[in-house]
Amino acid sequence: MTAPTMDALLANWEMVVGLEVHCQLKTNSKAFCGCSAAYGGQPNTNVCPVCLALPGALPVLNGRAVELATTAALALNCTVHPVSVFARKNYFYPDLPKGYQISQFDQPLATGGHVDIGRRADSSPIRIGVTRVHMEEDAGKSVHDRYPGVTAIDLNRSGVPLIEIVSEPDMRSAEEAGAYLRVLKQILEYMDVSDDSMEEGSLRVDANVSARRRGETALGTKTEVKNMNSFSGVERALEVEWIRQVGVLEAGGTVQQQTMLWDGAAQQVRPSRTKEGSHDYRYFPEPDLPPLVLAIDWIAKMRHDLPELPADRRARFAKDYGLGEYDVDLITANPRLADYYESVARAHGDPKAAANWVMGDVLAQLKTTGQDITTFRVRPQDLAGLLNLMRDGVVTHTAARQVFARMVATGDAPAQIAEREGLVKVNDDGQLAGWLDEVIAEHPAEVERFRAGEKKLQGVLIGAMMKKSRGRADAKQIGAMIAKRLTSNE
Repeated sequence: MTAPTMDALLANWEMVVGLEVHCQLKTNSKAFCGCSAAYGGQPNTNVCPVCLALPGALPVLNGRAVELATTAALALNCTVHPVSVFARKNYFYPDLPKGYQISQFDQPLATGGHVDIGRRADSSPIRIGVTRVHMEEDAGKSVHDRYPGVTAIDLNRSGVPLIEIVSEPDMRSAEEAGAYLRVLKQILEYMDVSDDSMEEGSLRVDANVSARRRGETALGTKTEVKNMNSFSGVERALEVEWIRQVGVLEAGGTVQQQTMLWDGAAQQVRPSRTKEGSHDYRYFPEPDLPPLVLAIDWIAKMRHDLPELPADRRARFAKDYGLGEYDVDLITANPRLADYYESVARAHGDPKAAANWVMGDVLAQLKTTGQDITTFRVRPQDLAGLLNLMRDGVVTHTAARQVFARMVATGDAPAQIAEREGLVKVNDDGQLAGWLDEVIAEHPAEVERFRAGEKKLQGVLIGAMMKKSRGRADAKQIGAMIAKRLTSNE
């Protein structure tokens, strides 16, 4: 009897995923002291007695961190509680000076939210529950590659404010986990609560994954996978760990609850430590901080003042600007690009033309240079001005691309460039006829073949005319001139 293939074995099992996302809040100072929360400073320079846990130093809660955490929780459809409590989470990390982390446990800031990550074949939403959003502080950073054989400790990050977003175990594939993370990141970007950079550590993901036989409802034993530095890395790590678990279970073994580290280079997971439960952390209320009390009216105002959510902006762009789904998704990929596009569309008046240029020339330039749209030299009003020149017949589409290139290089206004560079459209019949005479003289073979019936050669002649005019001639106009001249009896 032929042994079943791995694919056949995997088909009998279901992946169950829940994610814990740690998001650094976009504050100037740390969670419980006045030290800078900026990334990239010299090691151990952004520290003080509070974040170094020196005796007698007491924490004071950062009010801006509370505002940002509340904004994020509301954007994730959570219930923000009027009273939440900070707790001490006790565990040993070499880069945590206090020996405990100030976090929240049984009374978190917010609970009971959800995120929609797409639609199923029957058009019903794929909804991922958000169990809780709670506030906490970050630990420092262990640096293993600075000095051979020695682990260095950088405490600049110690005390930086975080929120932890804990999902329900509602994801059933690595692809769904990736989709959830991308939607979550976009929401946080639109709310402007975090820099959301996995490279800088301001967005970190721990993935809980288990395997169970299809049709079962009880959850299997989970493992937690860490050390993933990209969303694609999360997806790959989940696949590898799930396959490992299925192999263990199919062989009659038992999955051990433990923390696994993802080795992206080897495409492997390896055990790190036995996974702790909440009792192992010996939580108790933080005695140096009173309960966090938020007024009901304040929470309501924060909800009212939420920035426009990505889903709402997509719906509005589709309705107000008549854009298709692909255009909308690309243009609203991040709030800064969406703002740029909307400014161009409003100033120019033709939203589809604006979309074509933003999705084409603008994004191509940003990709080539690695720039962000916020530092792009071509301002929205100037791109709208260039589109106006095209619409009004001042420059041709070909010349407009030359003007755009100069706008990128100099930041100058389009009309100024068009005039200075001699790119204003030529409508003078005499000048156009003169260029055509030169093209006919320079391409006698193509002219004869065109006259003999090879009409496709008209494109060659148009191209020669456009080159001679430096893009200042209108392609349709000169196409008509060529057809008329070469099909006449002249």
